[in-house]
Parts: sequence; C-alpha cells; structure tokens
Amino acid sequence: MISERKIVAIVQARMGSTRLPGKVLRPLAGRPILEWVLSRLARSRWLFAVVVATTRKREDAPIVETAWRMGVDVFRGSEDDVLARFDGAARKSGAETIVRITADCPLIDSVLIDRMLARFLKADRWDYYSNVVRRAFPRGVDAEIMTAAALRRAAREARLPHEREHVTPYLYQHPELFRIGSYGPRGDFSGHRWVVDTLEDALLLEKIFGALGERAATAGWREVLALLTAHPEWVAINAHVRQKPLPLPGRSRKKS
Repeated sequence: MISERKIVAIVQARMGSTRLPGKVLRPLAGRPILEWVLSRLARSRWLFAVVVATTRKREDAPIVETAWRMGVDVFRGSEDDVLARFDGAARKSGAETIVRITADCPLIDSVLIDRMLARFLKADRWDYYSNVVRRAFPRGVDAEIMTAAALRRAAREARLPHEREHVTPYLYQHPELFRIGSYGPRGDFSGHRWVVDTLEDALLLEKIFGALGERAATAGWREVLALLTAHPEWVAINAHVRQKPLPLPGRSRKKS
C-alpha cells in the first residue's frame, strides 16, 4: 500500500442471483469466482484493505466463510438496500476512499485499479471516478472510486429504489452535487463481456482461464484481450447476452 489514505475495496456479493444463482461461488479453474476476485485485488499496491459486503441471509453464510478463509473482512447488511450496505461497510472499515467492485468479475485487473487510484488521488478534484459511466473497457474490469464523504451523502440523501439498489447512480446522475471523472482506454473495447451473470458467461470464462493456465492469477485485461483476439470464436459464446438495464426511477429490482 503506497498511499497515506485509507483506501478500501468493497466487494458486493450475494448468492441470490436471478440469472445464475450462486454464481459468486461457482467453481472456475478449481477455485470459486469470489476467490479469484479477492486474490486479484490482493495484488493491488494501493489498497489498504478489502471488505466483502454481503447480506444477513443464511444462504450467504458460505460467502462469509470464503472471505474469512482468505483473511478478508466481511460486513453483512441489507439485501435490497445495497447502498446502505456499502455505507455500513465503509464506516466499519474506516475507509477514506472506496473502490466498488462486484464479485462476479474474476478478471478484475489490480494494475488497472491502481492506475485509476493514482489518477484519482493525484488530481484530488473528483468525488466519484469510474471506468463504467462512459464505458470503453470490457465489462468485467469495472471499478468505481468515490470518497467516503460522497458515499455517506448518497446513503443519506438517495431516495429512489434504483439509487439504493445499485449503490452509485445517485453519484453519477447528480453532477450538480458531485465532481465526476471518467477513465478510459484508447479505443473502444466495450463489446467484450467478461462478467459472470449467465451460463454462457461462465462458459467463456472457463475457456479464458483454461488457456491462461498459471497466468490466470495475474493476467491483465490487455493480455485477456489479446487471447480473445487470437480466438474470436470464443467471443461468440456470450455475444448475445445483454446486461440488465438500470431500472427506471420508481421501479425495483434486486441486485447482488
């Protein structure tokens, strides 16, 4: 950890996915997906700590056990009010800067996160900074960075169901309240989908991890991109899968 600020990655996880139940503990190359996420985050040079934010439901106890086995702290909170769950995890950890990660991204790139954190901290002019609002990275290396003050304000003021369920909409949908920054690569790679939300997603990730072998724990997003460029037929496995759209204000849908 090379920053004096207390930077904490909060990983949201629950077993109750609607499209692929239990996905966060689904085996992938011999390890649960959540283990891949946590082990990759552990390689970050900037993170002070990682916390798994799950629910109080009994079915999520295996998530707690997996995190503890890897030496990662856990916060348990509301299933539906994920924003409150995140705020609780941030407060418990004493975080000054929070990195939001979801547990269905086994190819999360710690080097990419560190570069984003370096930019975020050096500029010192943003409340919220991400690579998802203006998407150009592959889906599955998503990272959202925010100050603890911004997260607390969102948790205090957000009222709409989609703002509570999806954690960050109140931040990026209110540029009049928060200073918002965006990070992107040269080029548009948003057509790639490396998140695990359906069986087809899982099949693609099994291909990728099988080909990476020992490099699976350390390969960056560009190495994965090069692999898929060499095997374009793999991309077709989940090319038809569409991400669930963000719910409109007033509509409610649960999210891990």
